[in-house]
Amino acid sequence: MRHDQSTGRPTLGSVIGRGNLIVALVAVAMASVSLTLLGVLALRVYADHNLHLIARSISYTVEAAVVFNDKAAATEALALIASTEEVADAQVLDTQGQLIARWQRPENGLFSELEMQVARVILEKPISLPILHQDREIGRILLIGHGGSLMRFLLSGLAGIILCTAISAWVALYLAQRQLRRIIGPLHSLAAVAHAARSERALDRRVPRAKIAELDNLGNDFNALLDELEDWQTHLQSENETLAHQASHDSLTGLPNRAFFEGRLIRALRSAHKLNERVAVLFLDSDRFKDINDNFGHAAGDAVLVAVANRVRAQLREEDLVARLGGDEFAVLLTPLHKTEDAERIADKILASMDTPIALPGDSSVVTSLSIGIAVYPDHGVTPGTLLDAADAAMYQAKRLSRGAQSTAGSEHPVDPVQTRS
Repeated sequence: MRHDQSTGRPTLGSVIGRGNLIVALVAVAMASVSLTLLGVLALRVYADHNLHLIARSISYTVEAAVVFNDKAAATEALALIASTEEVADAQVLDTQGQLIARWQRPENGLFSELEMQVARVILEKPISLPILHQDREIGRILLIGHGGSLMRFLLSGLAGIILCTAISAWVALYLAQRQLRRIIGPLHSLAAVAHAARSERALDRRVPRAKIAELDNLGNDFNALLDELEDWQTHLQSENETLAHQASHDSLTGLPNRAFFEGRLIRALRSAHKLNERVAVLFLDSDRFKDINDNFGHAAGDAVLVAVANRVRAQLREEDLVARLGGDEFAVLLTPLHKTEDAERIADKILASMDTPIALPGDSSVVTSLSIGIAVYPDHGVTPGTLLDAADAAMYQAKRLSRGAQSTAGSEHPVDPVQTRS
């Protein structure tokens, strides 16, 4: 019997298969035994009837010999008939019970003895018939049947029963296995899908259709449950992605926040250290943001921050990153950087993009500017904190010069982009 290796308990397939096989074998065995008993009873009736016929035939044949008490003639007549029939012992007796003639089948060893035992079991008793002459009893015939034909019938019947049992068992097992596959197959599919859903979170798998209505309904209900779980998982993933984006991005501008920026900066510095590359950090601060908020309101301040974020992002390469650190402070990560002049050139483009007025709510507009500080790894710092501090210090140095200026850490004279562009 097959067992589940994990629990040691028999599987459903083995239980149903063994049950079907036992039922089939019991049914075949009962049918075989019943047919055998009916056959034995029929054979018993036939053998008894046959012995009566043989006894009558012998009675007619030896009648004259008994009348004249001719023992030799009686013995010859008795042997002539009994030797060709299923007779083991035949006797002719007179009215006083004295033996006139007798014929016995020769013994042939163990097989002959076995035939006699079968005859004794199946046949009721020896046959005794009177010998009549002119309606007067002149003697008796005593016959004991021989079991040769009975033995051959029993052996052939036993062989037939064994063969039929084997064939019936094979057919029953084949049909049981076929039916079992129709039951176990859908259950295996259901178990496989359930296991994949539990262990692999494979909620996209489905149970195939089954030919049995109840199993098909079970599979359909399970598939419907998987549909609901998949929809719920998709909903949760969407919510998680939204929450993760909200946790790492600024809700107003859509830019990454300080935590996201610092994480990217750490990875960029590690990569630059391995590849011997340079990285630049730009620290941006609005020059008039407080005045805009005070004069035009917070809605105008929000519009300025969104416009600044969009304009800065438009000046960067695809691999660069801009983030809002908080308030009106922004930071830009340039990686990889080939030379410091490239960072200064990008800073100039950012400052130039601020020349266009920014539309505010209420059909008004305002022009703002940025102060930018630049720090380069490894020239001005080798850790995220020192690099941001250097860029922050350079930004304040640019602010001290004038509005809309940039300054690189370590330089004594900030660059006024207005003078550069003029």
